[in-house]
Amino acid sequence: MGIFTRDTPDTGGGLDVMDRELEKLLEDSQIEDGDHERFSHYVPKDKIVESAVTGKPVRALCGKKWTPSRDPERFPVCPDCKKVYERMKK
Repeated sequence: MGIFTRDTPDTGGGLDVMDRELEKLLEDSQIEDGDHERFSHYVPKDKIVESAVTGKPVRALCGKKWTPSRDPERFPVCPDCKKVYERMKK
């Protein structure tokens, strides 16, 4: 339930294309449980807001899909999300 922000503007290519492809791929998966529950996850801000309004599950950078309902400040950052985020910043 952490928040992922992009430092680059949306230009219709690059990360936007990757985001759309990743979103389509991940939307086909089920909501998951497991070790991911012990961490806060990076999720695009707009998806957090959408989930809060609609109750729709979100997908973290690591692939975890769930409906946010807890305080992310109480948990350490997911190491897999952090790795993906660091690669995207380059």
